[in-house]
Amino acid sequence: MEDPRSHINQLHNFVDILLVGIISVICGAETWKQMVGFAKSKETVLKTFLELPNGIPSEDTVNRLFSAIDSGQFEKCFTQWVTTVSSERKGQIIAIDGKTIRGAKSHEKKSSIHMVSAWACENNMVLGQVKTAEKSNEITAIPELIEALDISGAIVTIDAMGTQVDIASKIIENDADYILAVKGNQAGLLQDVQDEFKFSKQVVSVTDMDLGHGRIETRTCSVASNFEFVNLDGKWKNAVSVVKLDSIREVKNSDKPTEKATPYYISSLKSTAKEFQKAIRSHWAIENKLHWVLDVGFSEDASRKRAGNATQNYSVLLKIALNLLKNEKTEKQGVKGKRLKAAWDQEYLIKVLNVKV
Repeated sequence: MEDPRSHINQLHNFVDILLVGIISVICGAETWKQMVGFAKSKETVLKTFLELPNGIPSEDTVNRLFSAIDSGQFEKCFTQWVTTVSSERKGQIIAIDGKTIRGAKSHEKKSSIHMVSAWACENNMVLGQVKTAEKSNEITAIPELIEALDISGAIVTIDAMGTQVDIASKIIENDADYILAVKGNQAGLLQDVQDEFKFSKQVVSVTDMDLGHGRIETRTCSVASNFEFVNLDGKWKNAVSVVKLDSIREVKNSDKPTEKATPYYISSLKSTAKEFQKAIRSHWAIENKLHWVLDVGFSEDASRKRAGNATQNYSVLLKIALNLLKNEKTEKQGVKGKRLKAAWDQEYLIKVLNVKV
């Protein structure tokens, strides 16, 4: 990345400030002041692998740098780094979804910042992100994100917002397959898919049941590939299957009403009902393992960083930290606990960072 600072009177190395930001976030820092406070408390340790020629940078220096960094360059470097450390993606589910960072909304702005991210469900890693001004712009952001990633051989899953003809074509052009949710934003397609399952005699189904946490959840996945009622008009590139997932959730020993849902999907895959069921369930990892963890484990929704590119760049810092913490396998606890341990235990921090000292 390019250093956005003037070359005159630079007291601190660009890379040192970046790594102070990453390391302090791993260890629990959530503000620029906390980053500096943590770094000062660990200066001796940090100097074993950082230069820090003039000690720890000030809060203002850290703030100015992360507000000024070209966020597009930062996201591109992040994606390239993930590519070097992630394993083979052939057949892996890559879930794409958006998340609004509510705390980053300024009073004079109409909308909060919205990030669209890609999550590798098996590798347990964020692959990349793109910022949009608001949720409706996911339609333009998703193709940009797909283009930035190496998705060849993967299966891309997207909620209904991304069920667009151009997005389906973009996925196929990048040598991947798709499973796209079909809802009211594609009313004609939704009606055709519903008719297929209502009247077709060539539907294959599989049912499984989960018992746990006081709930009974029954899911029936149905697949049709020889269309009788679906008219795709050649618009949906390589679409060969439609999928229905009937879900019934009951709470044991409770008066809560039974919850029922029936989402529908189109896909470029010709897979079994069992394989589709697994892939569709995997999609929700982006909610449970990324969005939820960013809010609960990293307090992203409470972040008030707004100046310049600070919101977007801080989001990249969080995702670098999340990837490193998620893929440190020796410590059997959640991300929040791992952050505390990294702050307390120097040896564990070095293990998370995977550096030689």
